[in-house]
Amino acid sequence: MSLYRTVLTEGMRDDLCRFLNRDILRELWPVLHRLIGRAVRDVWEEAFPELRP
Repeated sequence: MSLYRTVLTEGMRDDLCRFLNRDILRELWPVLHRLIGRAVRDVWEEAFPELRP
């Protein structure tokens, strides 16, 4: 989970494509969305509405 948190908050575009898996991200999102900052969470949930609770 810490890899996903780091990539979501600090990763570059190439890192996102290289290290994140869509299904795993969706599985971890209920916990991750509480661990990342609101601005990052809002960007991800805007780009991927399926992540919204």
